[in-house]
Amino acid sequence: MLTQKEQLRYSRQIMLKSIGKEGQIALRNANVLIVGMGGLGNPVSLYLAAAGIGTLFIADGDTVDITNLQRQILFTENDIDQNKADTAAEKLQQHNSDVTIEVIDEMLDNELCDYYVPKMDVVIDCSDNIQTRYLINQYCVTHKVPLIVGAATGFDGQQLVVDPRNNESACYQCLFPESKKAPENNCQTIGIVGPVLAIVAGMQSLQAIKLLTGNTIHINQLNLFDGLSNQWQQFKIKKQSSCKVCGN
Repeated sequence: MLTQKEQLRYSRQIMLKSIGKEGQIALRNANVLIVGMGGLGNPVSLYLAAAGIGTLFIADGDTVDITNLQRQILFTENDIDQNKADTAAEKLQQHNSDVTIEVIDEMLDNELCDYYVPKMDVVIDCSDNIQTRYLINQYCVTHKVPLIVGAATGFDGQQLVVDPRNNESACYQCLFPESKKAPENNCQTIGIVGPVLAIVAGMQSLQAIKLLTGNTIHINQLNLFDGLSNQWQQFKIKKQSSCKVCGN
């Protein structure tokens, strides 16, 4: 049952037929891992904490830098040189004291992924490098945990849902096969407009809420956002039988 405080706090969500009290309870019972507390992880964590996710695990071994402040909206000048995950946890707890925040204040590796991923209801990839994306994708497929991928550079963003519980779901490597010449483009090499991150992060948060409350999500669909034209485009992708992560 929801407490009186919860019914009041989340009333605007609960009144939606697609969520209701049962959906709000599902959010309260959920474990969600956010990988990367940068430009995407900041707004994603804010939206999910505000929505009433029961336990948020936030992972990042990096520290706040002055160059982050243009887009990483949880942080202030006073947070420079502090660990991002630790700092974000303090801020998120102030937003919603009912949410449990678990901090992983180091970069994820094989051992950490193998420990944490099986405990999750969904993993949200907000990282900024392709090797981390490959790592997270591998363990989500192995442990059949839904994965919501987001990325943004310049004026452009992309978002993808991988659901290994569905045998027809393509994974991240189906779309971007790993190679020795994998691109390393990120905010540091190309630059980024802050609101583009907010748009992609909003989509990631929405997908997570829909997934956790039993609403329909679309697998095998790459969503691309063009900030200069203000347009979204959707592209159908297929699971690759030759994929070394999820293929036959």
